[in-house]
Amino acid sequence: MTSLRKLGSSGLEVFPLALGGNVFGWTADQDTSFAVLDAYTAAGGNFVDTADVYSAWAEGNSGGESETLIGKWLAARGNRDDVVIATKVSQHPEYPGLSAANIKAAADASLRRLGTDRIDLYYTHYDKPEVPVEEIIGALDDLVRAGKVRYIAASNITAERLSASLDFSDREGLARYVALQPHYNLVSRDTYEGELRDLAERAGLAAVPYYALASGFLTGKYRPGATVDSPRAGGAAKHLESERGRRVLTALDEIAEAHDAPVATVALAWLAAQPTVAAPIASARTVEQLPALLGVADLELTEAEVRRLTEASA
Repeated sequence: MTSLRKLGSSGLEVFPLALGGNVFGWTADQDTSFAVLDAYTAAGGNFVDTADVYSAWAEGNSGGESETLIGKWLAARGNRDDVVIATKVSQHPEYPGLSAANIKAAADASLRRLGTDRIDLYYTHYDKPEVPVEEIIGALDDLVRAGKVRYIAASNITAERLSASLDFSDREGLARYVALQPHYNLVSRDTYEGELRDLAERAGLAAVPYYALASGFLTGKYRPGATVDSPRAGGAAKHLESERGRRVLTALDEIAEAHDAPVATVALAWLAAQPTVAAPIASARTVEQLPALLGVADLELTEAEVRRLTEASA
C-alpha cells in the first residue's frame, strides 16, 4: 500500500499523484472518465483535481463539465468520503473573478455539480490583483466556517500577494492557505523555484504542481520526426527545439532505462522529490495512460539521479 503524504499543515493525506480532471468532459467522455477514475482509485489514488471552468474552452461546453462528471461518478460509486476533491474558482464564464460574492456563488455552483456538501481543497485559480486579499480571504474563511470548504489554497499567484494573504490570515485568525498549485516541471523551473518556493517552504505550504509533464513533452513521446495526435502537441513539441529540452530527454531516457520505468514516471519522480512538493498533478485521457503516472508512488530516485536531472534541466 502506497503511503499517503500530508498536505502541508492541513489534516488531508493524499496519494503522491493528483489525478487531473481537465480531460473529463473534454477529451474523455463519461464512460472513459469513470474508467480512469475507477482505475486510479483502485490503485490507491485518492486526490482528484478539477476546476469550475473545466472545460469551457471545448466546443459545445460551457464550463463545469468536469465537476459534473466527477459528481456523477462519486454518486455512482458511493465513495465521497474516500476521495479528496480539489476544485478552483475565478475562471468560470458565469462566475469570473474573486469578489467575495462571486467566490461564494461559484462555490455553491461547484457543490451542486459535484453533488457534495463540501469541497476538500478550494483554490483561487488565478489571482486577481485588483481584489484586496482581505476580501478574498474573508470570503474563503466564511466558506470554511459554513462547512462548505475544508481547506483553502492558491494557484497562479505572486509571492508578494501570497505573503500578504498569509499575513492577513495570521493577523486576523482566519482560514489560511495550506497549499499552492504552481506551474512547475523539469523544463519550467523558474515558474516556481526562487521567491515563491522559498515562501511556500517557510510558510509550510504544500506544492501540487500542474503541467507536471509539460503538456506531454516529459512523457518522452515527442521526438525529432515524431507526430503525436494530441490537442496539446504544439505546446509540447516546442521543448524539442531547446537545448535544455533535449538534455532533459537524454537524462530521462538514461534513468528510465536504469529503472526499467516509463520516462513519464521518472519526470514525475523528480518533481515528487523536490522541496515542498506533495503530489504532482497529471491527467490521463485513457486507462492505458495511467500506469506511467501511478508509478511515481513507487519509484524513488537516488540522490545522484535527482541531481543528474536537476543539472540537465538547469
